[in-house]
Amino acid sequence: MREQQTDVLVVGGGLGGVAAALSAARDGRRVVLAERHDWLGGQLTTQAVPPDEHPWIERSGCTATYRRLRDGIRAYYRRWYPLTATARAHPALNPGGGWVSGLCHEPRVAVAVIESMLAPWRSAGRLTVLLRHRPTAAAVDDDRVESVTLTSDADTPRTVTADYVVDATELGDLLAMTGTEHVTGAEAQAETGEPHASTHARPDAMQAVSACFAVDHRPGEDHTIDRPPSYEHWRDQRPPGWPGRRFSFQGPDPTDVAGSIRHTFVPNPDGDTNRSVAAHRADPDANDLWTFRRIVARRNFTAGSYDSDITVVNWPLLDYVGGPVIGDDPVAVARHRQAARELSLSLLHWLQTEAPRPDGGTGFPGLRPRGDVLGSGDPLAKDLYIRESRRIRAQHTIVEQDVALASRPDGTAASHPDTVGIGAYRLDLHPSTGGDPFIDMAACPYELPLGALLPVRMRNLLPGGKNIGTTHLTNGCYRLHPTEWNIGEVAGALAAYCLEHRTAPSQVRADPEHLARFQRLLDRHGVERRWPRVGAL
Repeated sequence: MREQQTDVLVVGGGLGGVAAALSAARDGRRVVLAERHDWLGGQLTTQAVPPDEHPWIERSGCTATYRRLRDGIRAYYRRWYPLTATARAHPALNPGGGWVSGLCHEPRVAVAVIESMLAPWRSAGRLTVLLRHRPTAAAVDDDRVESVTLTSDADTPRTVTADYVVDATELGDLLAMTGTEHVTGAEAQAETGEPHASTHARPDAMQAVSACFAVDHRPGEDHTIDRPPSYEHWRDQRPPGWPGRRFSFQGPDPTDVAGSIRHTFVPNPDGDTNRSVAAHRADPDANDLWTFRRIVARRNFTAGSYDSDITVVNWPLLDYVGGPVIGDDPVAVARHRQAARELSLSLLHWLQTEAPRPDGGTGFPGLRPRGDVLGSGDPLAKDLYIRESRRIRAQHTIVEQDVALASRPDGTAASHPDTVGIGAYRLDLHPSTGGDPFIDMAACPYELPLGALLPVRMRNLLPGGKNIGTTHLTNGCYRLHPTEWNIGEVAGALAAYCLEHRTAPSQVRADPEHLARFQRLLDRHGVERRWPRVGAL
């Protein structure tokens, strides 16, 4: 067993973990960042999900370092890719021209930019990055995490002792490992007072996970994968709230559970490939699945560079709700993770063999899986797309009434004196493992209260992602890329601040002088804490 000591240990190298490591190192602390995969970036990279963002992202509504990430991705394409003159000159370059975001891009580009952002601190010896390391044990004493054991298949396990620990894992692994008070699934309405909460607590009712994949299209070729053993089961399944069987281009309308939407699927369409609409429901092609999460638009690149677009499949058709991937039974968790993968492989096979084509035929055998673009050894992304984590029992829990437009008739979310960031997204919940259909409600641009990052008891453990003090419902709008980055950046900065001033996170919130000083520090680092008047989503 190897032993290591550091100021701040960040476990989980998703967007929140990367931001936490950056901010703590920037503020003068020694940091260890551990990630179970060989890529950093989480939902943006290993999970293959282009950034879901709000319509003001190009000018407001994120931290300065998140903007550096976005700018760095565009700069990477301009420097290394054979862009057309028109695409290169576009100030809001959208390499994939997808309509889910104004910046749809390949995961490996984000990996490269993240590595470049971390490089100065690694070179300075202030940051150690441990890839392919996962937490397997933790030592706790007197409401403090003393150490975390990290295990790698290729290295001797190491025990890292740290003054502060940031849990930036995708599922809140350290919350369970350290006995930190937390909640999973749906809370009871009697507890939260939320109009749309469950009548009783349902810890196993968690948002669907998805095994995303990428494809291009090569007409005249046959790239059909073998039929998965569970193919007929998934093809013919009728999930709650669906107008028919699962594998169909007629799907549920998230904003109207009684309605449905007819999607189109046309590989390699002509038309505008560099639009920058981030409020994707306003896009004129918002029902087209090919362009939805397209990450390479061939017409953004010089003639002959690409024979086909490349698009990521992350659609409601592959939402897995058979059971939660969080739990005390590792066999059940492994079974659900594998079933989610089989669902996605079945969808791919259906697209290649049975999906209706615009010409009246069936199947697109020319759809070629592009696991190489996702850095994986098979058609699917390295990891499942996780929408919901364990969540801390926090000093302040964000509830529906704080953000839902129906509860905020003036269009302004609740204001928090301890705000440490801002974000915006609809209350967007995918179907749950408890049998719930989509929940999709308008929300106001919101603030991030420091109290939502503070556990009720633990003194040196901070959440670094989707595991903050939200509810099952408000997780639906605090779970996306810019907010996760904001959460992690604040967690890392808070740990560094507490070490410098010899105080505790709870004291920073409770003491007006400390709070004001910490908020000024965030201001200097470009963390936006208040929204201008912009309307609701």
